[in-house]
This record gives sequence, structure tokens and C-alpha cells, in this order.
Amino acid sequence: MTPAIPTPSPGPLAMALFGALILALLAGAHAELPGCKIRITSKALELVKQEGLRFLEQELETVTIPDLRGSEGHFFYNISEVKVTELQLTFSELHFQPDQELVLQINNASWGLRFRRQLLYWFFYDGGYINASAEGVSIHTALQLSRDTIGRIKVSNVSCQASVSRMHAAFGGTLKKVYEFLSTFITSGMRFLLNQQICPVLYHAGTVLLNSLLDTVPVRSAVDELVGIDYSLLKDPVASTSNLDMEFRGAFYPLTEANWSLSNRAVEPQLQEEERMVYVAFSEFFFDSAMESYFRAGALKLSLVGDKVPHDLDMVLRASYFGSIVLMSPAVIDSPLKLELRVMEPPRCTIKPSGTTVSVTASVTIALVPPNQPEVQLSSMIMDARLSAKMALRGKALRTQLDLRRFRIYSNQSALESLALIPLQTPLKTLLQIAVMPMLNERTWRGVQIPLPEGIDFVREVVTNHAGFLTIGADLHFAKGLREVIEKNRPADTRDPRTSSAPPPSTAAV
Repeated sequence: MTPAIPTPSPGPLAMALFGALILALLAGAHAELPGCKIRITSKALELVKQEGLRFLEQELETVTIPDLRGSEGHFFYNISEVKVTELQLTFSELHFQPDQELVLQINNASWGLRFRRQLLYWFFYDGGYINASAEGVSIHTALQLSRDTIGRIKVSNVSCQASVSRMHAAFGGTLKKVYEFLSTFITSGMRFLLNQQICPVLYHAGTVLLNSLLDTVPVRSAVDELVGIDYSLLKDPVASTSNLDMEFRGAFYPLTEANWSLSNRAVEPQLQEEERMVYVAFSEFFFDSAMESYFRAGALKLSLVGDKVPHDLDMVLRASYFGSIVLMSPAVIDSPLKLELRVMEPPRCTIKPSGTTVSVTASVTIALVPPNQPEVQLSSMIMDARLSAKMALRGKALRTQLDLRRFRIYSNQSALESLALIPLQTPLKTLLQIAVMPMLNERTWRGVQIPLPEGIDFVREVVTNHAGFLTIGADLHFAKGLREVIEKNRPADTRDPRTSSAPPPSTAAV
């Protein structure tokens, strides 16, 4: 008999690869899909750079340079009260860089300085104020962006290199020739001190001041008295050479059920365009979570009683149910009429290249409400409606305009009763158009804030529908200057850059 050949067992490498594959599949299965994505393209960087440089110049002009004292042979000097009088950041570039996120390069900048001099050479003393200039200033700083513990975008690290190539002081007076010979000691010392001050200012501006601006981006905030929205980042921002992409949860929730969440089974929105400064994408989940949150909060219902029912509709309804009404007691016949609409299940949004629609199913109840007596139901029916939705961005708000496109009512009791409801089709549709739709649009046109910092708005937006999601491309506009917003939100105890926990001032050679 032929002996059985043993099956070789998998090696440790194969087992490790198999385990890694299983973990990757499990992680992918539980990864949360974003309901909202934002892409900032390189076309936005010129605008951001202009506003950022204005703010940076103001910060660098406040640099505090320590006093400089020293001696060389019989020459003693004391330089104090150094002030920046002029700052020119002539050549600069702001760009995205993978792994570093955002890089600012400044070349050949110049500073004007004014300081007080106290000089002693043998028995000759000279004092007063003098002008100086720092030339060939180069600064290279990189901001690393990440997601913090609550899902907010933060500047997590700032790397910096700075150098001053040349320093010149315009000495004068009776000892001008001596000063010019010995000024190398002074200018070299001042160049060293200036180098030491640039990077701490930039580190403070990034990790403290810029983060105070990013703190104005909403993470979890109330939309109104019923519903809130969650814009927490799902992962760290991802930078390429041409854009910066961010993925947000983009989910609404009832304020009374802050821990409730709707499972996201929608198509993940995709961003491919790069022609505009910024692109925002919303999936069907974004809108479905909003409508389900309002449904759970009990907001999707309407009750009209007595004078609230339009007069013409009141007459049509009473005529339609005349046979039932005349059989009632006289006390009930003249009772106020009640019309109640109640959404039966959360509405659903469908986004197609041809447009966006919202499907709604509601119950319609018609009853008489005698004073101090139980109401008397005349009819109950089902209403199916389809609304078209048009999206727009105004400032930082995503606004929606709804329009009634399809409407029908039917009985859930019998086909015969559905036929009897046909005369009510037109008056009830008119009621929706003149009474209900304006109330809905008044709320939806107020809009929902998009996760942008304070002071920055969208302009010149273009909406594009896709299969399962829509994108909005727009340009950016600074409605407020960075200085104004940062000063408003600046922490009170961090105004001095020297109090920040800063890294070594610079890695560049002096």
C-alpha cells in the first residue's frame, strides 16, 4: 500500500501575510465612510498666501530682540531697544507637500531695524540711535496638519529654518571709521540674535495663533433647537502636490439623542476636479441623516385646525364629506375642521446626474373637533410626494430650495375609497404648495454651515450632480482678515511667543 504523503504546513511568513490580509479586510469592513469631503486646491494658495503674509509680517514686526553687549580689546559696545521698523517679504511661495502638508518658503527678505547704541573706545564715548538693515533673510517653514482627539483639524507640528545673510549698520559721527572697522562684531552678534527670534515667532503663529483660528471650525454644533451636525474628521488630512483632502463624518443627529447615529450605506463621494479653489462633496447619507434626525425629533408633522385651514379648502373638504357630516349631531356639524399631516417614515434623498429628489410618505387625517369632546375622524389617507431639491452655497451656508414635483393620495383601506379621494387631489396639492412648502423652504434656506474657519466664505459656486453624491466647486473670499479673527479668538495667556513651548529656534547656519 502506498504511504500517504503528508501535506506541508504553511510557513511562518505565509501565516503572517494571511493574518495581515484578514486584519486589513476587517479594518476595511468597519471603516466609516465620509458623508462630506472637502478639497482645497493649489489655486487657493495664492489667496491664502497673501492674507497669511500680511498676518506674518505683523507678527515678525513685533519680534523682541535682546540687548547686545560685548567688547573687543579697548572697544566696548551696548546695543539696546532694538525695534523692527520695516519688513519686506519680497519673494515667497506657498505650496502643498506630501507628508509636510503646507510649506512656506521666503527668500531674499529684508528687515529695517533701529536701535540705541552706547560705544566706548579708549576714552571716547558715543551714544544715540542708529538705523540698520538685515538682508538676504531666508525662511523655510512647514506646517503639519492632523486630526485631534475630538476630530478637529489642528497644526500638530511646525518645522522651521531661518537665516540672515548680511547685516549692515549705518554708523556715523566722529568715530565713523573706527565703527566701520569694528562694526563686524556688532552686526554678527545682532544677526545671531535675529536668527534666534524668527523661528519661535513662526512656531507660536502656527501652533497657537493658527490653531485658535482652526478652533472656529465647527465639529459638533447645533443647527437649530432640534438637530445638530457632526463634522469631525475621520482621519488626518492628506496632502498631494496639488491639493489637500479632508474627510468629515457629515452626519446630523437629534439634540435629544446625541449618541444616535445613522449607518452610512451611501456611495462614497469622490473629488476629481482641481479647477476651482475649493470643492465640497456631499453624499446621499448627508441629507438622509438630516431628514431622519428631524423625523426622530418629531418635527415632520403639521396640524391645521379651524381658522388655520384655508377657507377654500375647508369648503371643499366639508362638501366632500357632506354625507358623513349630516348624519352627525348638530353640535358636531359646525365644529372646526382639523387637517393633520404626519410623515410616516424618514424621507429619503436620491441624487442623480439629472437632479436631486426627496421622497416623502405621510398620513393625512381629516377630522372635526367639537369643543370639549373627542374629535370625530372623517377620513384617513396616505400621501406620496416627491420634491426636487436645488443646492446652493451662500457664504458658509449650504442652502436648499425645495419644489413639489409629484403628489398623490390614496386610501390604505380599499381601492374604492381611493377613487373617492380623487376630488381632493388638487386642493390638497394646492395646500402643500401655498402653506407647507413655504414653511419648509424658510427652514432649509437658512442653511447649514460648512466646516470652514470664521472669516472665510465661498463665492462663485457651481453645483454638479453625480450618481449618489453632489459636488460644489467654489472660490474663497476673506470676509475678515486673519488678524481680526485671530485677535478675537487668541488665548489671553499666549500673546508672547517666548512663552510657547517652542523647538530649537533654527537649524540653519548663522
